Amino acid sequence: MLHADRRSLRFRLFIWLGGVALIAVVITWLLHGILLSDLARNFLGDRLRQEAHYTLQRLHQEQAQVKPWLDSASMTSQMFHHLYVLRLDDSLSTSHPGWLTTLTPYLEGMDDTLLEVREQEQHLLLYREVFALEDGTTGTLLIGEDFAEVEAGLATLHWWVGGIAGLVLLLLITLNLVAVNAGLLPLARLQRQLDELRGGHRERLHLDTPSELDGLVGQLNRFMDEQDKRLKRSRDAVANLSHALKTPLAAVTQVLRGSRPIDAERRLKLLTRLEDVQSQLDAELRRSRIAGPYTGQFTCIRPEAERLIEMFGALYPDTRFHLDGPRDDKAMVNVERQDFTEMLGIVLDNAGKWARCHVHCHLSVTTALLLVIEDDGPGVAEENLAHLGRRGVRLDEGRPGHGLGLSILGQLVEQYGGRVAFATGRMGGLAVTIVLPTSKVPGIIPSHSD
Repeated sequence: MLHADRRSLRFRLFIWLGGVALIAVVITWLLHGILLSDLARNFLGDRLRQEAHYTLQRLHQEQAQVKPWLDSASMTSQMFHHLYVLRLDDSLSTSHPGWLTTLTPYLEGMDDTLLEVREQEQHLLLYREVFALEDGTTGTLLIGEDFAEVEAGLATLHWWVGGIAGLVLLLLITLNLVAVNAGLLPLARLQRQLDELRGGHRERLHLDTPSELDGLVGQLNRFMDEQDKRLKRSRDAVANLSHALKTPLAAVTQVLRGSRPIDAERRLKLLTRLEDVQSQLDAELRRSRIAGPYTGQFTCIRPEAERLIEMFGALYPDTRFHLDGPRDDKAMVNVERQDFTEMLGIVLDNAGKWARCHVHCHLSVTTALLLVIEDDGPGVAEENLAHLGRRGVRLDEGRPGHGLGLSILGQLVEQYGGRVAFATGRMGGLAVTIVLPTSKVPGIIPSHSD
């Protein structure tokens, strides 16, 4: 049933289709009236023309009998019910004397043509033919027929057609309503499945939808996949955090409850334990902020990279950070801005800690974003490269850190469908390669991150 909601898609489609059907029927009906009138006019005009030719043939044969033949009481006039006006040189004869004054001006033309004459409520269709007899006599013949009765019949027929057109319009409106309701059935099924999804009776949307809805259903399913991943990540984070904090908190609690005095050495150990707890909390909070690839967030690559290069150059003043690659400020990647900053910042910070003098960052954008960050530090032994990125793994205890940065980097990149690789760089230090897809997610309009 049609609802009165003006914002309803069903209402809008019905109004548009009904309006188009109404316009089409009205135009067809108007054209029918025009074409019917022209058809009748042309048909009667051809008949008058044929009768004029027939009359002129007899006129050539029986010149002496012209007047009685064209008289209103003659058999020919009564049979055809036509009006005749004949001018031969200066003489005039007519079958309807009452029309003579009105029709006399039309005898002055020199061409054969079909004319229309309106006199009060009468409408006369008139054919004029100019001729010359064999004896040199010139003349003009007017043959006319009352067109008012024909018009009345045409008007009756036209209104009958209008009534039939109205019934056709009602039928079209009914069929449009049926078609609109049938066409919107997939939306109704989608709404039911969304209700089932919200009620926990369904995990994903499964619809045999029109192709126009494929993107919408795909986006909804991808969004739900992302939500499931976030929920799983949150649960894992809580479990990991609980496991990681249990031992240091138990140790701190035991010390605080003990009767032994807390000297400087034990205070340092407590402080170290608490710093580990703080690092674990920071790491899990950073992991919880991972947005994922289906949030509709895009990041301008070059401006963000330049900003980070400048920041870490100030943080490590003895190290020169260099960025090269295409200078396309509009190149974008389907990564939330904070996540992109986190990825690149982890690698640049790690490179800044270990570099002697130089950190080189190269970026290129084709079908994927390629980031290669390498330093001139001591690097990592070949057999230890495979261990990089594992949670809590530190290959050197001589520098500050807790072994969580590269682990978070791996999770971030994996979340966006990319990959991370570690190798020995050309400058002898560690080279980190990050590859992120740049293809746009269907249905998402890229927007510049502030």
